[in-house]
Amino acid sequence: MTVDSTAARKPRRSSKRAGAKKAAGEPELVQLLTPEGERVEHPDYSIDLSPEELRGLYRDMVLTRRFDGEATTLQRQGELGLWASLLGQEAAQIGSGRATRDDDYVFPTYREHGVAWCRGVDPTNLLGMFRGVNHGGWDPNENNFHLYTIVIGSQALHATGYAMGVAKDGADSAVVAYFGDGASSQGDVAEAFTFAAVYNAPVVFFCQNNQWAISEPTERQTRVPLYQRAQGYGFPGVRVDGNDVLAVLAVTKAALDRARTGQGPMLVEAFTYRMGAHTTSDDPTRYRRDEERELWEAKDPILRLRAYLEKQGLADEAFFAGLETESDALAKRVRETVRSMPDPDHLAMFEHTYADGHTLVDEERAQFAAYQASFAEESK
Repeated sequence: MTVDSTAARKPRRSSKRAGAKKAAGEPELVQLLTPEGERVEHPDYSIDLSPEELRGLYRDMVLTRRFDGEATTLQRQGELGLWASLLGQEAAQIGSGRATRDDDYVFPTYREHGVAWCRGVDPTNLLGMFRGVNHGGWDPNENNFHLYTIVIGSQALHATGYAMGVAKDGADSAVVAYFGDGASSQGDVAEAFTFAAVYNAPVVFFCQNNQWAISEPTERQTRVPLYQRAQGYGFPGVRVDGNDVLAVLAVTKAALDRARTGQGPMLVEAFTYRMGAHTTSDDPTRYRRDEERELWEAKDPILRLRAYLEKQGLADEAFFAGLETESDALAKRVRETVRSMPDPDHLAMFEHTYADGHTLVDEERAQFAAYQASFAEESK
């Protein structure tokens, strides 16, 4: 896998793809694969992938979507308390996730299931928190993938602080902070931008602009394209077609290479769309039109790469059939794992709050234990 190094040296704020004109009303962004599955060139970013690597990206997106759909179904069946779907954002997550190295560190929100897949986190480990049986389910340091962050935007500060430490250690790794368009309005994100710029931290801010912050559209977050906000902090920003896995991979890899070589932070805005609800407790039909979703369905990231693979003769029916079988096996494993998760000890919620214990927590634990015991006495 090779990426044009000129992008890492001097990324432009915006540019048109070579050999194609921007459609009326469409934003300027980096694109290497059109919605019709046609390969195009870009003056600043290019990437050269083998057929095996291209099929790998397709497999990643298909399996991530199947896992995500299964989790949504499990929530509807009462097996999970909540689920935040990534439907439609597979290219943004797989492309950026595959751009990272093992020694990079990733700080996600609560929707980066595709990035977790790329970092080697077992997908079933993502479900414990949403079932209410643990606080995360994986060791962040095993895969350099932090636990999911529910507080909007706070992970941008965590990532910046970690990146500042990486720089002080003299390591050549980089850090990625994921957040959404709604989080871009949070004070924590603004503070992270300031610290990252001033201390030249090796961090890539990856914003998945899926057009909606729950029911608030992007125009309620900003009057300029989100990637242009980076200019005010003194570092570059770029907008990429978030439904084009090749472009996302190329842009994110260039941004990470830039960070690793001491050139500081960069903001990547992946222009994509949340095809489903914000979470399973949300009803998007109350605030957006079906026509809008249909428009974005024509830009589906998985169908786009499949069209390219088929046109170029890079994948046959045996490959797609085998992947369908693999998807079914993954879905079955997810269902079985979730339903077999043991209930946690009710008193476990009082553990690990303070390293050396705390008098008030001890008192609360005793009160709750007595409360639980009262049910056993009533049943005798």
